[in-house]
Amino acid sequence: MLRIKDPQRSVKFYEYLGMSLIQKIPQPDAKFDLYFLAYDSPNAISHKAHWSNRQGILELTHNYGTENDPNYRPANGNSDPGRGFGHVCISVDNIQAACQRIEDGGYKFHKKLSDGRMRHIAFALDPDDYWVEIISNNKAEDTEGIKETDPSTYRFNHTMIRVKDHTKSMQFYQDTLGMSLLRTSESPSSGFNLYYLGYVPGANNDVNTSTLEGVLELTWNYGTEKDENFRYHDGNSEPQGFGHIAITVDDLDAACQRFEEKGVNWKKRLTDGRMKMVAFVLDPDGYWVEVVQNERYKGTSKY
Repeated sequence: MLRIKDPQRSVKFYEYLGMSLIQKIPQPDAKFDLYFLAYDSPNAISHKAHWSNRQGILELTHNYGTENDPNYRPANGNSDPGRGFGHVCISVDNIQAACQRIEDGGYKFHKKLSDGRMRHIAFALDPDDYWVEIISNNKAEDTEGIKETDPSTYRFNHTMIRVKDHTKSMQFYQDTLGMSLLRTSESPSSGFNLYYLGYVPGANNDVNTSTLEGVLELTWNYGTEKDENFRYHDGNSEPQGFGHIAITVDDLDAACQRFEEKGVNWKKRLTDGRMKMVAFVLDPDGYWVEVVQNERYKGTSKY
């Protein structure tokens, strides 16, 4: 979930990237609206699926009035004091053509393909300056001369967050939340590793993740685990921006009971507050993980 300033501008941007607005949940009493966007063409992995039964979905939260506040600006997570969340990512068919199309649409880049040493990735900027990584489903050298791109083939690939202690984080996401390690990318010369996790049965750290959706990327910078005072920002205290990731489960009561038995730290139990159909657990860095019922399994749950 990302907090946004102006829903019209943000929805327009993500629709330009090929996403569809598949669900809007107005909350006028609480003075905010939720927008759920995903790839939903006939080529999409989760075409026409319920929002709770998708492998990749982007939630945008708009608090009423921010669009009229000239001083309001969400923190994008990539500078202090709000450093923590890094980016969301889409994978595309032909990366050169896709990036050119984004530039032709009038949108800005944090990093173009031609910038720096990594010529196979780019970072576009959404209207709130959140970073959107662009990666390719095909080898970049094979698509150099292709001028066309088809947004209906794009994927909402992953969300990246920075973690202090990769061992603790990996244990939480694998053992507690049940994810599998899909791929590891080690960069000792640059002092960081990347870990890609998701719900892929039988995965064994050798998966081509570029064609998937709903992947979680953990970035570990060497040495942070040894600093007692080091802490990443969870996005929910000032400066606010990123809010949470989310998982859906087959039986919400049973899942929360299992988390309780695992000894998780809770931000919100099912029994807390007015919203009795949602819970939030905390990962080792204090990032919020929303837990909700998957509509596909509603017949086996009271939710």
